[in-house]
Amino acid sequence: MTSPALESPDMPGKVVARTPRTTLATLRRDPREQWPEHARKLYAHLVDLYGEDDPLPPLAATWIAHQRSANTQKSYARGFKIFEEFAREHRVHPMAVKFVLADTFRLYLQNTPTWVRIKGGRRGEMVRAGKPYSDASQANALSAASSFFAYLDKVSDDGVKNPFDAVQRPVLDPDYSPTPGYTEDEWTTLLVTARDHHRAAAYRKRAYALLLVLYTCCLRIDSLLNARVENLGYDKGHRVLHLEKMKGGGQKKKPIPPVAWDALQDYLDGRTEGWLFCTSSGGQLDEPAVWRLLQSLAKRAGLPLRGPHGTKGDAITHALAKKDARPDKVQRWADHKDSRTTQRYNRRKELLDDSPGYALAADVAGALEHGET
Repeated sequence: MTSPALESPDMPGKVVARTPRTTLATLRRDPREQWPEHARKLYAHLVDLYGEDDPLPPLAATWIAHQRSANTQKSYARGFKIFEEFAREHRVHPMAVKFVLADTFRLYLQNTPTWVRIKGGRRGEMVRAGKPYSDASQANALSAASSFFAYLDKVSDDGVKNPFDAVQRPVLDPDYSPTPGYTEDEWTTLLVTARDHHRAAAYRKRAYALLLVLYTCCLRIDSLLNARVENLGYDKGHRVLHLEKMKGGGQKKKPIPPVAWDALQDYLDGRTEGWLFCTSSGGQLDEPAVWRLLQSLAKRAGLPLRGPHGTKGDAITHALAKKDARPDKVQRWADHKDSRTTQRYNRRKELLDDSPGYALAADVAGALEHGET
């Protein structure tokens, strides 16, 4: 990969090669200060492995920063780490991977056990003893690697052939979800458990308010955790939450129902600034903490274990099951551009109770009985 030369700002007249590393070094202000969280983390991870003089860390980090949504940044960074580890195990620099090794990566994902923590071992001690990567994880890792090479092709002066262009991806069923859904009664049980029986009494108000807002506003967990108290407002008789970091980079104004608003105000207790849902020290609450919360509440409530990402599917399913439900309104509430996306979240379509065959069979049975008489 070749790049044009540039003049050193510290030594006028001196020309230096324009590589990712020298570009960072010669800028008067370090662009890493502007990188999002997952770009900085990936950069630090790769620098530990390849050093600061290798072009991979800054290129991979700027590629992550190039992605529009924080969710894509996180997902691609995770998938790229899997690809980088594979390339390193084969003693090939990730940027030098060709088609044969790229296609081998596909087979590697299908067959290689995943990392799991050793029970009773030292903290952080891991071993490859888990199930092989799921189809979704395989698709993510392959997409991440392919996206990285596509980015290299854009920023390179002489072009970079993407070795993943001809690599087959797993065929994913967009209507399938491995996440178990909760019924409305189970959601009530979960909310009561959060409000009255959460093991850490000091955090009951936070847990109750978080679940109510997440469910009744049909939000993604990353959107809610990025909200601040300053984003709360009032508009035309509605209490609202102004969301600035939606999936795809959009903005949205979400009305907060009274029961969720009351729980939120009880939790905030007069606080007017900072992260909407924060830690005891005022820091931003993160997704792993919410995962642990929901796992703990589910165990205490005797419900199937799950994380926060199934909440939106539950909300959509329950909303569509209401009498006189308007699918177009549910679609807008769910922030979906396509009605097919909303239906993919709708788990009720998978319920055996809703099979049209029952009503059809009842009519046929009635007609047959009438015919016999």
